[in-house]
Amino acid sequence: MTKLKGILLTEGMHGMISQVEGLAKALDLEFIHEKIEVTSFWKLIPPSLTPVKKFVFKNNINTNFNIVISCGRKSVIPSIYLKKKLKNKIMNIHIQDPKVSSSNFDFIVVPEHDSLEGENILKSKGAIHYLRENELEENKDYLRSKVKKEKLVTFIVGGPNRYYDYNDLIIDEIFFKIKNNFIQKGYQLIFIPSMRTPQKIIDKAKHYFDENQIVITDIDKKAYLSSLKLASHIVVTCDSTSMISEASITGKPIYIAQMPAIKKNSRFRKFFKLFKSLNITKDLENSVVDWNYDKLNETNRISRYIKENFKNYDFS
Repeated sequence: MTKLKGILLTEGMHGMISQVEGLAKALDLEFIHEKIEVTSFWKLIPPSLTPVKKFVFKNNINTNFNIVISCGRKSVIPSIYLKKKLKNKIMNIHIQDPKVSSSNFDFIVVPEHDSLEGENILKSKGAIHYLRENELEENKDYLRSKVKKEKLVTFIVGGPNRYYDYNDLIIDEIFFKIKNNFIQKGYQLIFIPSMRTPQKIIDKAKHYFDENQIVITDIDKKAYLSSLKLASHIVVTCDSTSMISEASITGKPIYIAQMPAIKKNSRFRKFFKLFKSLNITKDLENSVVDWNYDKLNETNRISRYIKENFKNYDFS
């Protein structure tokens, strides 16, 4: 059977790409990425007040696809535009709350902590993502030559956003906890930065942690996958629900390095509460314990439901 074709619409950020690509892979699509560019004026206008017209976005999108998977504010109008134009010949799926009527989409995929309701709303525990267990296994040995100890901890670092400012004091405190809880107790550290990690924090890690630790200084997907597979414990900064969700596919203990929020972060707090209730995470404090939980793979669960609905579309 010929694979269905998908087009993935995002603003180009890692968290968004991880979600749309993860769903596309789980749906077994042949897909391409399209980074949406909105015309200058409409960048400032919320989707709810934006006309569903071609002049809103700059992209010239061809019609050689069956499934549209979009994520992020800028992709909302292009997805609705394509659905209105092609109707039942395509399925359009939006990931995250689009801030417009859900009737504009065939399905909307949101994490439970978004509290969105509707007949076509599919809820996930945490964020869906692109990681697969076979990818972790395939990249397991990428960092093997750098490993010097049996016990490994992976420390995945995000970056400043609207809710967390990564001030020097709190970073010093988190680095101290990593050193005190793990390195001084015989663990070797694997430091993994993300696309949002400021260079000054990467530089700080190189100087703060001794030469026996593994500090990855560039964005390196293979190193990220290898570190998740090799480590016995994982620490992730609190600013990224996507990276915490990705780590939960391992079934390994995940510590969240919490920071004081600079504005109301109720969505984050709901997420943290859910993952604690599922026994997936604990806050990074002053001790280390082992625990187990069922590996979380919401992408596969949701994709199975969507596949059941393919029969209702004219994918010809």
